Amino acid sequence: MRRLEEPLAGCLLLEGGVFHDERGYFRRLSTAIDNVAEGLPEAFQQHGASFNSKRGTVRGLHYQAAPNLEHKLVQCVRGAIWDVMVDLRPESATYGRWFGAELSETNGRMLYSQPGFAHGFQALTDDALVLYQISPDYVAGAAGAIRWDDPDLAIPWPLPAVNVSAKDQAAPYFRQHDARLTSPAV
Repeated sequence: MRRLEEPLAGCLLLEGGVFHDERGYFRRLSTAIDNVAEGLPEAFQQHGASFNSKRGTVRGLHYQAAPNLEHKLVQCVRGAIWDVMVDLRPESATYGRWFGAELSETNGRMLYSQPGFAHGFQALTDDALVLYQISPDYVAGAAGAIRWDDPDLAIPWPLPAVNVSAKDQAAPYFRQHDARLTSPAV
């Protein structure tokens, strides 16, 4: 695992090892040693996958409210996505700012965020498969969202949005978000 940049305080763009040969490739998703070296949790409690059948699908911007704030490591292992993290921590120097990067099966890139970020992505290809490693465990009552197309955030999604869930369409805008929900100091 190699750190490419830290675009926001507490958000890292990482590159994992992808080893190609005549059979295809092997990709290391993460290791405890690499995680600790980069300041990530040694182990994640929750592992999940999101399959996105249609190019343009948008999911997010999702977070867990305090005290259930999440560390999140995201990578795309089939196809490609445009992945976005938004800093929701009012005490942060990068509060209200976002970062986006293309994560794909071929580039081996991963996006990590410390607790207090909202996360979303857009599928850039049909049949995109996204893997999540998250700590702590998911708490349904702590799930929150910020509107993916918020004009104040002005995230330039690469494609016209499709398949946006009713929940994501009804999410509050950033200015309506209660910052106390995502502050680690709560």
